[in-house]
Amino acid sequence: MNKITAAITAVGAYVPDYILSNKILETMVDTNDEWITTRTGIKERRILKGEKLGTSFLCIKAAEDLLKKSGVNPVDIDLVLVATTTPDMPVAATSVFVATQIGAVNAFAFDIQAACSGFLYGMSSASAYIESGRYKKVLLIGADKMSSIIDYTDRATCIIFGDGAGAVLFEPNHEGLGFQDEFLKSDGIGREYLKIDAGGSILPASKETVENRQHYVFQDGKTVFKYAVTGMADVSAKIMERNNLTKDSVNWLVAHQANRRIIDATASRMELDESKVLVNIEKYGNTTSATLPLLLNDFEHLFKKGDNIIFAAFGGGFTWGSIYLKWAYNKQ
Repeated sequence: MNKITAAITAVGAYVPDYILSNKILETMVDTNDEWITTRTGIKERRILKGEKLGTSFLCIKAAEDLLKKSGVNPVDIDLVLVATTTPDMPVAATSVFVATQIGAVNAFAFDIQAACSGFLYGMSSASAYIESGRYKKVLLIGADKMSSIIDYTDRATCIIFGDGAGAVLFEPNHEGLGFQDEFLKSDGIGREYLKIDAGGSILPASKETVENRQHYVFQDGKTVFKYAVTGMADVSAKIMERNNLTKDSVNWLVAHQANRRIIDATASRMELDESKVLVNIEKYGNTTSATLPLLLNDFEHLFKKGDNIIFAAFGGGFTWGSIYLKWAYNKQ
């Protein structure tokens, strides 16, 4: 029997209807469209509106999109993984609720929190479960309602983030397609540069933490940018070298959509032609755990069976890494 590899066999996505454009942000904080566009590449981002709608809502919508397009019966799903930085609530895993709501009644579920690298780490986990031979269908969802933790008076962060979700299905493959290699890293030095101070076990929520606005994301932008540029470029070059890939044999770069300049720096290090670099940051901003699957959904029509795809991401903590995957199907 050929070795089992874990292949992506279906994708789905969901973004909210409401569009927060740079022009609207100009009325909220001291910024402008030209400044945002030239420094980040972002023109607009989607925001989830409505009472009691959290990350699970985004996940369910993305999963339903995948199930509808693929025809997969949710009762056949063995595992549901949700990569998110913005779970519905502490303790109760968002993935468990999502699995129940989509009818994946035979699946077990758990969340993955690795900031913007969450989906990348989730790919590693999903693939390991498939390659073990014990599981046949693993649903991986990357989703974040970043608007729930953004201070819209802080121009350093409110211009960057948006809400969204993407989902992929991993299944066994016997043709050598799918997951090929990974190079994942982390370093606790990043703990202070991208964080939310309050709400955890060190600094529980209190009247003071709310008044001090300590439940919003803080980012030391220059430091994070410096580490992200170096980290994403290094691991992407490393995984190419380790797998004897060249700029000609790599078909696509699927990079975390945090900043257009970081994406360009990674592509430059890989010596990739611009036509191979997938970008949708202008439409969605940084959706954290959702950026990679949203790229897959938006550009699925371009992928051909056997294409060599390099994934790369960098997130708070710090967490970062790269994955090499061979695409397993042609879109019908």
